[in-house]
Amino acid sequence: MPGLNGSTVMPAQNPQLAAGERRDPEAKRRTPSSVAPPPKLRRRPLLVALSVIAVCLGALLGAWAYTSITSTQEVVAVRTAVERGQVIDREDLLTVRIGLDPALRPVPGSEINSLVGARAATDLPAGGLVTRDAVTSAVLPKTGQSVVGVALPASLMPGEPLRPGDVVRIVATPGEQGEVAASGKQRTITATVVGLFPDEEKGLTVVSVQVPYDQAAEVAARSATGKVALVLDSRER
Repeated sequence: MPGLNGSTVMPAQNPQLAAGERRDPEAKRRTPSSVAPPPKLRRRPLLVALSVIAVCLGALLGAWAYTSITSTQEVVAVRTAVERGQVIDREDLLTVRIGLDPALRPVPGSEINSLVGARAATDLPAGGLVTRDAVTSAVLPKTGQSVVGVALPASLMPGEPLRPGDVVRIVATPGEQGEVAASGKQRTITATVVGLFPDEEKGLTVVSVQVPYDQAAEVAARSATGKVALVLDSRER
């Protein structure tokens, strides 16, 4: 800058700035553009894929749980074992909710009371489902048949426990007098067991049997004398 006398005048310097420059020569080089940029985020494809898989699995499990709940049905099951031919009581049954195979035909839980008083067409094990084919509403005795009770001690019954539905033969025994048929053949009547009623006080078991109508009177008369025994025939059909 020219002075009054033609000499060049240097602009005054800030003493503090000059001192700072002397102490830190690099200060001039520091500018706002030298600030470090923010760190770049590293993408992890594996974690992203695992997250997507977890979400899909959660959705599938939720759908499966919903389907399992909505597809179950309330049906009738057996609480205590019921033998073939036995009358079904309300205490023998209960209702359960399970998923069903379309091939099965279980009785709906809403119809449980309709089974009371019916008879088991087959042996019903405890814990099994009750299907429509497993029960029968057939009235006993059938037309042309009669039911007779035969009271017998254990010595005149088969050692194998009898069950409703068993086919037996009622055999006339000689008794204390030793009476036998003149022909040497014992009189027998074929019958079907429909119930068993033990009498522990008398040591007898009353076996209810179904026999043809025209033979019922003879069976009842022989049972009254105690001169009959039961023979269990083959259970194979």
